[in-house]
Amino acid sequence: MTTQQNRTPSLLRRLGSARIYVGALIVLLWGLAPFYWMAVTAFRDPAYTFDTTPWPTHVTLDNFRDVFDTSRGNDFGKALLNSVIIGTATTAIALIIGVMAAYALARLAFKGRYVVAGLILGASMFPVVVLVTPLFQLFTEIGWIGEYQALILPNISFVLPLTVYTLSSFFTELPWELEEAARIDGATRMQAFRLVMLPLAAPAVFTTAILAFIAAINEYLLARVLSGSETEPVTVAIARFSGNNPLVEPYAAIMAAGTLVTVPLVILVLLFQRRIISGLTAGGVKS
Repeated sequence: MTTQQNRTPSLLRRLGSARIYVGALIVLLWGLAPFYWMAVTAFRDPAYTFDTTPWPTHVTLDNFRDVFDTSRGNDFGKALLNSVIIGTATTAIALIIGVMAAYALARLAFKGRYVVAGLILGASMFPVVVLVTPLFQLFTEIGWIGEYQALILPNISFVLPLTVYTLSSFFTELPWELEEAARIDGATRMQAFRLVMLPLAAPAVFTTAILAFIAAINEYLLARVLSGSETEPVTVAIARFSGNNPLVEPYAAIMAAGTLVTVPLVILVLLFQRRIISGLTAGGVKS
């Protein structure tokens, strides 16, 4: 009887672990299956684009050559550079503002602090489509349509709530005794923040930078309306790809372009996954 009772909890633990692994496998397949099929199609001869073979067949690199071919009006290389410029500028400005705002919300006690935090979080839920017409009218009147600032400024407003939310939760859990010790030693509040607290928040800042950069270069709706031929990012460039036949969508070339954009981001996340996880979870555990 005792042996059977001991086996029951062990069996339940194994079943629980099996459910976890099965669930993780389902999520993994659900997330990676589209990416895998995109890569398979990218390396497949355009004549066999709709071949349903689940592994690579009729492998060719012509699709990647077509991506960078400018003879049909496509300029993927320039669009890629535009995305890097927009994403980098958006991330840098959002981090500068977000770090200071998050520190103020976490450390300074002022009237209406929770209202400000609620407004910042509420801004992240505001639908982007509602802003398309007002922004288009505003930027047309001031001559910003087709300029980088017309793409960077809206992206900052969308990325900033994520930045503030992630960093404020992290700053809240930092050991403030270190800042107080620096203040006792004669440092100003800004010096204590810059020399003591900010280095401690490096994992969270790094995590936020990656998430903000990915969010900025993935934005399509506003970029489609506000960008010009000289400033369009890869999301817009891929959407208007043209092939040899104007009546047929170049699906294979589009998949190749998507692979070129997605693979570096996947590699970036895999290389820094530990730091990303530590940055996202560090503020969630009290010591």
